[in-house]
Amino acid sequence: MKDKNFFFNYYYEWWKNIDKFIFSLIILLFLTGLFFSLVSTSLIASDRLNTNDYLFFFKHLIFIILAIICIFFFSLIDQKKLLKLSLVVFFISLIFLMLVPLIGVEVKGSKRWIDLSFLPRFQPIELVKPFLIIFISLILSSQKYTNIYLKYFFTFFITSCVALLLIIQPDIGQTILIFFSWSILIFVSGINIFLLTFLFLILFFLFFYLIFFISKFEYIKNRLLSFLDIESGTYNFQSDKAIDSIISGGFFGKGIGEGTLKNKVPEAHTDYIISVISEEFGVVAIILILFLFLVFIYSVFKKIYFEKDEKVKLILVGSISLILMQAMIHIGVNIRLFPTTGMTLPFISYGGSSIIGISIISGIILNLTKRKII
Repeated sequence: MKDKNFFFNYYYEWWKNIDKFIFSLIILLFLTGLFFSLVSTSLIASDRLNTNDYLFFFKHLIFIILAIICIFFFSLIDQKKLLKLSLVVFFISLIFLMLVPLIGVEVKGSKRWIDLSFLPRFQPIELVKPFLIIFISLILSSQKYTNIYLKYFFTFFITSCVALLLIIQPDIGQTILIFFSWSILIFVSGINIFLLTFLFLILFFLFFYLIFFISKFEYIKNRLLSFLDIESGTYNFQSDKAIDSIISGGFFGKGIGEGTLKNKVPEAHTDYIISVISEEFGVVAIILILFLFLVFIYSVFKKIYFEKDEKVKLILVGSISLILMQAMIHIGVNIRLFPTTGMTLPFISYGGSSIIGISIISGIILNLTKRKII
């Protein structure tokens, strides 16, 4: 009886102090992804595997349940313990990322996943991203070392190490994403704008050199050139089908299960989920999803505005910026604003690693936006 009361009190304290509006938005976004997994992308499994079951939906449901457990865990623990745990998990996840080139599973020419006997297949970068943000934020806000330029250099070095491991895979989309997150964090920390511009120029020319002069990344060069040359069809197939689906869906869509994109484009349920939804439910559904994202982002930034702790502020800015940038890249690819990058839509896309990664970020956000007990 005593244990039950302890658990109830612990849960009650969590529920009393949590930001219930942000929590509700997170759950609503996850449930939205689960809904579209049921009514749209689950049919892919039936078509490809000649079965009548809803394989993708049930797998997605399991991932969502695990995600809610992760959210509860990371939002429940004490803030100091969270930060200490984050450093430990960061280095463990970094080791997994280092193992990808050695024992990783290759899919379509890229090694991005690890498949261990005691763990299901997962993508280590999804685990690295949230804890990299915390690691960088703690360094930038540290009072132990006062030389800000040394902090910039060290965070740049760590980010570059992660980026190098991603480039080896190769995964240019995630590389751009983590450098963007790093640049946001150092910008918020007060870096000189001229120094930031100089660093961006270095990264741009390094990116240019890798793509155009290293044979391993020739497919990225071809994809970029094809993206710029609309008449070229080799690398534009997915983008063309995606934009055609959005146009054909119109304002209110073709109806549940009537879309064809999910059967024509590989990984439509992950990389092109926005186009799949738009084709069947129309642009109205996409506007509602974007509205949910905007309300969620605004709610977190409103909390950041009143936050006094520098490290908490940096972690929240980095976390919400990561979600915002990833969503923008995904939507940009779907409307042919950007070349194909293989980026999932946070909360909505199918994929265990992506769902667990975003749930960890969500749990961290909820932990750091809790009402402070005086």
